[in-house]
Amino acid sequence: MQRSPRSRSRLARSSLVMTGVLALLSSVSSTAQAPTPVSKVVYIHAGTLLDNPGGAPRGNSTLIVRDGKIEAIREGFVAPEGGAKLVDLSKQFVLPGLIDMHVHIFNDDNKMRARIEQNNRDVEDNFVIGIDNARRTLEAGFTTLRDLGSDVHSVTALRDGINNGLLVGPTLYVAGRSISITSGHGDGSNNTNRDIAEMVHEHADNTCNGADDCRRAVRAQISQGADVIKFAATGGVNSNIAGGLNQQMFADEMKAIIDTAHMFGRKVAAHAHGNNGIKAALEAGVDSIEHGTYTDATTNALFKKRGAWFVPTMVAPHAALAQAQAGARSQNTLLKAQEAVASHAKNTAGAIKDGVKIAFGTDSGVGDHAKNAKEFALLVQAGMTPAGAIRAATLDAATLLGQEARIGSLAPGKDADIIAVSASPLEDVTRLENVGFVMRRGVVHKLDGQRQAFPEQLASR
Repeated sequence: MQRSPRSRSRLARSSLVMTGVLALLSSVSSTAQAPTPVSKVVYIHAGTLLDNPGGAPRGNSTLIVRDGKIEAIREGFVAPEGGAKLVDLSKQFVLPGLIDMHVHIFNDDNKMRARIEQNNRDVEDNFVIGIDNARRTLEAGFTTLRDLGSDVHSVTALRDGINNGLLVGPTLYVAGRSISITSGHGDGSNNTNRDIAEMVHEHADNTCNGADDCRRAVRAQISQGADVIKFAATGGVNSNIAGGLNQQMFADEMKAIIDTAHMFGRKVAAHAHGNNGIKAALEAGVDSIEHGTYTDATTNALFKKRGAWFVPTMVAPHAALAQAQAGARSQNTLLKAQEAVASHAKNTAGAIKDGVKIAFGTDSGVGDHAKNAKEFALLVQAGMTPAGAIRAATLDAATLLGQEARIGSLAPGKDADIIAVSASPLEDVTRLENVGFVMRRGVVHKLDGQRQAFPEQLASR
């Protein structure tokens, strides 16, 4: 689409401001008082070690971390080599860093404030909010996140800033903008006045109508750095439009999205509530279903036949309902949230019972960031064992990401993404809501429950 000179000027100014923000953050991080540099070799004494989620934990163990990777795991407490740092977790339960497969990192936790200020905020304002959300989520024990719906330029900048050591946060795998039909869940113009709708349409490259147009929309996100593709197969709770939660994208549009993404080596996640939309997305070859409010025995069998994953996001409908009841979301959202809450837990329990593969995800950004671990208790209430819920947030989530060779368990050669809690979460999964130690790629971000000063920069990564 041809952009107007005014539009191009506005985009240029926005780009310059964002560049300035990143430069300032880099400057602040390099000039702020830094902690005494620590050795890149760390020995961790673990009282109990769950190195392979789903298996039995080990007793006293030593993890040797060198240059951000796990070099070895040894029985007992091994004295550190000269120059190495020792982290004493000898009275704690140690396990792999947690993975959340569904977040929106730039969403403000204060939904009322966000609704009031939405027309006063620029992308840079949301970027600053995202920096804080990322750090708090990391400190809650989540060392890896999959962001399934954010401005693609902002989220790839945040992803790369974290990976390059300029910013603190979890490792991010990002979708950019969710692909949506016009008026679907992901069309930002829904129920806006004509001036706002016109501006949204001018810049939206994620809305599509028809199979060919949906191929274009996928390529647009990939061209700007998306690691994964997300699309909305059905209506959504938080989209400001009536129409329910059933299928709103045709099967040929879904297949075009999925085939195009797979051609580029990207996995595909489908936002899907209604049973007909879940079924259509699974038949089209989607890799994961997000939310899945109206799963049933038929769709559960189809999950297993297709080898697809289910990411229930059980905390999300409860959060959306509470926000809508408080006036922070629209009447359209209130009605759909009431509908989703009434069915979601029961149907998720059925999927767990039927043996559908579950990966942990919260839709944080709908609910509060850094409270992701509240999902564990809901999964257990729905029928998962604590061990199964932990595996869903570690090894199983890593498998869905296609990153099981790097993360999800603790073994030589894997990233040193490690957390610890005071006692066994296999006995009480809510202990994961209070993580006292966090290491990401060999850098300690939280120790004895306290945030560490801005960690040393590891530019070699």
